[in-house]
Amino acid sequence: MSFVSKTAAFMSMAALRNLVSDSMLIDMGSATTIICVRGRGVVVDEPSLIALNSSTGEVIAIGLEAQQMYGREARDVTVVAPLVNGVVADFERTKEMLAYFVRKARSGISFFSRRALMSLYPGVTQVERRALLSAADHARIGRVFMMEEGLAAAFGAGVRIDDPHASAVVDIGSGTTNVAIVANGALVHARSERIGSSDINAAIINHVRRHRGLAIGARSAERLKRELASAVLPADLAQETSIRGRDILTGSPGAIEITAGEVYPVGQYVVSKIGEGVRTTLAELSPEVAGDIYDRGIILTGGGALFSGMGDYLQDLTKLTVRIADEPRYAIVRGLEQMFDEPLLLRRVIRSEPHPLLDAGNESF
Repeated sequence: MSFVSKTAAFMSMAALRNLVSDSMLIDMGSATTIICVRGRGVVVDEPSLIALNSSTGEVIAIGLEAQQMYGREARDVTVVAPLVNGVVADFERTKEMLAYFVRKARSGISFFSRRALMSLYPGVTQVERRALLSAADHARIGRVFMMEEGLAAAFGAGVRIDDPHASAVVDIGSGTTNVAIVANGALVHARSERIGSSDINAAIINHVRRHRGLAIGARSAERLKRELASAVLPADLAQETSIRGRDILTGSPGAIEITAGEVYPVGQYVVSKIGEGVRTTLAELSPEVAGDIYDRGIILTGGGALFSGMGDYLQDLTKLTVRIADEPRYAIVRGLEQMFDEPLLLRRVIRSEPHPLLDAGNESF
């Protein structure tokens, strides 16, 4: 082959590689979708929202653009969350949303992704899992693997894959909470509940409506949660803020003043349910595993780990040391990323079924 022919062939291969992006790590949550690309880090971190034309069903905006409309939609626009409590609630919209985020994550002119590893809520059904696989296929991802959220969060929080001793990781998301006990790169015990930090928002909206006669939106509830709510008794119960909405009795715009002391007990039901799940899991452990957890304590991951006082609450409840992982919202994608450096372990931990995208037995990772 001549030098010119070899050069042309090399340039053709380089051009082909530009069309195919590298491995993606995808954490599709009820509130947020996070996508990490190997070598580039986190490239997508946007709300799992989609804005639709109410009459035609046409997609108007996705992610951050849809969030800007949320609560202030035009009369012919509806903003929806296609995932609820970690599972697909609207299949078609989930496909469109994932395809949009994957396109944003790709670099240059690439239009196809070679492979992706997605986090998976452990309680999903076969139908829900196939819906996610179909959504990934629609997004033009060549091969898709799935791994349980709790295990991925543990690795992303710093638990070593080859560590023979047990570690406890509590991943608190928007709609789900996973308690994972990990040793030797595998789940020893796990518990999952479809309850998360967004349930605190819902409790605040309900309380303000029923007891203060004011209808408020999700954005206002989120602000109250961040400014006043806490998992432990606030230092200043009299701390106050103003909240605006619609007066239930008159139907007119209205506002109230609300204190940290009033908001604190509102979120306690959700916080106590999370704590109950953690304590129940710890009570089910074998003596050797329980001994490891006594020495090491608990690691918190997920966006809910940032809820004020959550670490202190669990520490008081369990009498164990509790630490929050670095950048807890990104623990899952960091853990997923490690798996592509451990192909043998990946084969062992992926959750899959016979599928044209998942013929893992006949192709190397």
